[in-house]
Order: sequence, then C-alpha cells, then structure tokens
Amino acid sequence: MFDDFLFRAALAGIGLTFATGPLGSFVVWRRMAYFGDATAHAAILGVALSFAFGISVYLGTLGVALAMALTVARLSGRGHAMDTLLGVLAHSALAFGLVAASLQSGLRVDLSAWLFGDILAVSRSDLAVVWGGSAVVVALLAWRWQGLLTATINDELAMSSGLDPRREQMALTIALALTVAVAIKIVGALLIAALLIIPAATARQFARGPEGMAAGATGVGIASVLLGLWGSLQFDTPAGPSIVAASTVLFVLSLPLRRAR
Repeated sequence: MFDDFLFRAALAGIGLTFATGPLGSFVVWRRMAYFGDATAHAAILGVALSFAFGISVYLGTLGVALAMALTVARLSGRGHAMDTLLGVLAHSALAFGLVAASLQSGLRVDLSAWLFGDILAVSRSDLAVVWGGSAVVVALLAWRWQGLLTATINDELAMSSGLDPRREQMALTIALALTVAVAIKIVGALLIAALLIIPAATARQFARGPEGMAAGATGVGIASVLLGLWGSLQFDTPAGPSIVAASTVLFVLSLPLRRAR
C-alpha cells in the first residue's frame, strides 16, 4: 500500500493538515499572515544552504525558518512598522534564496518543486518527517493552548493571569517554523501560507468556538488535500497548487454560511 505514490501523497497532506489547522487558526486570529509569508519564503534560502552544505533539507529549512521567525518577532517588539518590515524580509529572503539556489546547478533544475511543492514524490521517510513534525506542533499547541488563547485576546489580560505574552509568541514562532520545514516538499514555499490561512478562514465561517475552528480548519484542510489530489490526477495539474485551489473553492462555498448565521 505504501508503494502507491498517490496513497503516500494523501497521507502526507493529511498529516500536514493536523498542524496547519490549529496553527492556521492562530495565524488568522493574530493577523500573522505576512509573518507566515516571511517565514515560508525564507525556507528557499534554507533549501539552498542545505544543498550547499550537504545536510538534510528539513533541518536546513527549519533552521533558516526559525531564524527568520525569531528575527521578525524580535524586531517587532522594538516598534518597527510591522507591515513594511515583514514585506522587506519576506521578499528579501525569497530573493536571496533564489540567487543562492541558482548558483547550484543541481538545485536549479528542481527549484520549482521547492517553490510549489512535489507532494507526489514524497517517500516513506518523508511521511515519517511530516507526521512526526505535525505531532510535535500539535503537542506544543495543545500544551500552550489556553495561554495562547489568552494572549491572543489581550496581552494585558495574559499578564494579569500570570502569563508571559512573549513566551506564547515564542511557542507560535517555533510551531510555525517547524510547520514550514515539514510543509515545503508538499505545497512549496510560495503556498505554505495559503494552506495555513485559507482553511482557517473557511472554518471561521461556521465555527462556534476556538476549538471548533481549529478542528474545522483541519477538516477543511483534509478535504482540500483529497480534492486537490483528485483534481491533479483528473486534469494533469500541479498537485500543490491544485490543493490550494481546492481550498479556495471551499472558502468561496463557505461564504454564504457567514451571512446565514
């Protein structure tokens, strides 16, 4: 069964959604969409450095994504304009990553797979990384769930409850970097943020609580993966973009639910 590439692709996509569902909900609640973009775009630089130094792409991507996320979080606390800062860092990281990748002939050929994903090429070892990484993200979010919710509502409320908002932000930063690292082969650096945001935005149309929205985002993500893979197989389209396109269709279909509530 694991020798079937389509079955492995579906398993990889489903495993990833267990991380992107709840994490994407926090990205939507905290309006961190650009934060996610900056971290995801930096992943290309991580891929290039991984090939240059002969280390695991997952480890290289995780290191660079974490460094980017920590840099953005640190600078934002010093009063820098966040939208401008994130825009500069996101596009600069992508540009430097593409330049570094272009200097390596072997990587230049495969660059589109890292930009847009290559879920149909996941191996058994990739499956272990995806499911293991998602399990760590889910465990981290479950452990800090109440603190993250409180800090998301209001920093002063969190501090009055004995919580440190910076610690909660750090938990989200680590979770985001880890998710980017395990997602890059599935949907690619350019589409990771979309898979975080769109299912969560869809679930918000009908969710009645934070937990319901996290679970709903996971469900929408799973449906997007399966529909996207089916569409890719039927119409011979790239699998990663097809998954995001399916997620977008589900979002559009969910819009009347908000008006009906």
